[in-house]
Amino acid sequence: MTESDDHPIDSQRSKHAPQNIYDEPIFFEGYRRLRQNDTGLNGALEVPALRALLPDLSGKHILDIGCGFGDFARHARSQGAHSVTALDVSENMISEAKRLTTDDNILYLKSSIEDFSPRHGQFDLVVSSMALHYVEEYAAVTRKVFNALSPEGRFIFSVEHPICTAHPVGWIRDAGGNLAAWPVDHYQREGERSTSWFVDGVRKFHRTVETYVNTLLVAGFALDHLGEPKPLPEFLDARPMLEETLRRPPILLLAATKPAFSQS
Repeated sequence: MTESDDHPIDSQRSKHAPQNIYDEPIFFEGYRRLRQNDTGLNGALEVPALRALLPDLSGKHILDIGCGFGDFARHARSQGAHSVTALDVSENMISEAKRLTTDDNILYLKSSIEDFSPRHGQFDLVVSSMALHYVEEYAAVTRKVFNALSPEGRFIFSVEHPICTAHPVGWIRDAGGNLAAWPVDHYQREGERSTSWFVDGVRKFHRTVETYVNTLLVAGFALDHLGEPKPLPEFLDARPMLEETLRRPPILLLAATKPAFSQS
């Protein structure tokens, strides 16, 4: 099997417009069912781990990048946030978020982070849940977030773990159909990956853990936390299939702070 037959890797392509896979009908319906039934990794791993890193939200002005159905925006307001600006490139996501929300202090915008132009120091907290692996220009987004934060503002985000995005072919199974190994290949070769999730041709961008962290540092952030969340024991008891997440980390979670005194 050639590389192109396996999973295409093309880090030399020209820059793309932001992908809007969540408005593809089959993809959106599959994702909607997954989140409504809480059968994915978000509820079991990502959401508890990310929320554990949140500061006191009272009075905060927050930017939510890739807001989905607005779950985090509503949670932030319930915890006393003054306002939430919530972005998503998907019309389906924004429409559903608006349907589920009755709160004038949450502003939903159909926009990618690449096209959004925040004011300098506009936000106290920027959060992104499992969205930035769809972003091609991570360094540019990191600089934009840094500029958009007030001094001592925080940037907390999760992405699909680079162990998973490097060579996204999934588990290798043994002759009995059991999970045998998770293959890692082309780890240092960053760039676009094409994978299947509900539909074929879902485009993500692989970058190493080193790149995720060092890009934050170059932008001026101080790193607070690097996490590889594990499911809480109660989730493991209820859903034994989550044991596979203990064999390879599915999520990378990072938190960083803009210093009180910076040149931005």
